[in-house]
Amino acid sequence: MGPPPQPGQQQSPFAMFGIMIPLLVIMYFVMIRPQQKKAKQHAEMLKTVKPGDKVVTSGGIIGVVLSVKEKGGVTIRSADAKFEITRTAIAEITERGNEKSES
Repeated sequence: MGPPPQPGQQQSPFAMFGIMIPLLVIMYFVMIRPQQKKAKQHAEMLKTVKPGDKVVTSGGIIGVVLSVKEKGGVTIRSADAKFEITRTAIAEITERGNEKSES
């Protein structure tokens, strides 16, 4: 490397790239990768929704899944109301339905 830049001189563009690349790598591991991991976990959770599960929708409705359709529709019951929602509207499964064991 050459001598350090004097006041009033500009750094070379390569030095700027040397700073930017590590910052972009850090940003990927701190911001982007965790978001992708969370989205993948949510998609896996949506695949496992089944009748009897207690769910919370993204709108805040708490209900029990009555049926799951092939094309992503889910029917839930909340109090005295019955709703047809998309599977992606489910924010979380709070309780799994009763599973019958074969043993």
